[in-house]
Amino acid sequence: MTVQESMKDIVEREARALCSIPYTVDYDRAIELIIEHVHHRGGKLVTSGMGKAGQIAKSISTLFSSTGTPAVFLHPSEAQHGDLGVMQQNDLLLVISNSGGTREVLELVALARNMYPGIPLICITGNGESELTALADVTLLTGGAPEVCPLGLTPTTSTTVMTVIGDVLVVNVMRLIGFSAEEYAKRHHGGYLGHKSRGDSAL
Repeated sequence: MTVQESMKDIVEREARALCSIPYTVDYDRAIELIIEHVHHRGGKLVTSGMGKAGQIAKSISTLFSSTGTPAVFLHPSEAQHGDLGVMQQNDLLLVISNSGGTREVLELVALARNMYPGIPLICITGNGESELTALADVTLLTGGAPEVCPLGLTPTTSTTVMTVIGDVLVVNVMRLIGFSAEEYAKRHHGGYLGHKSRGDSAL
């Protein structure tokens, strides 16, 4: 197989995985929870995950923060060494685990609920029958498409899908809170996007 053929195959397989993300009313519920806890109660969104899933969780938190919804990434291992203190009343958790059984993530949920019983939990996972799913208030399933990695192991397709699920949440929260270009500009003082959001003529 040539690189061109491989590229076409990878793109087609990942595109099919994206188009197969299952919609459920849990998407509506997740968005409602984020708006309620962050924009009405004054809390923040705390995202978490281990490994590659953690990198996606961190990206989602920065996207939310830059679009008017305060969010932070909490590393599940560092949480056990004091970083859990970033959590406050009225926060909510969004955690990512493809297997739904990542030990550090499950421990984080237990620790967070020990501090704040009843804290809402949104999870993004590929396993609807997992221990994490059983703990979650809202579950957003990836669809479980196989990884494009030739070993079937490296997070590739799964992280692509997780990223898009995060985009769905961010864009819909932006839409529902009426986030404007003016508000965007306040959070992006420099760089191309900052200039563009202010309508500067010289970009």
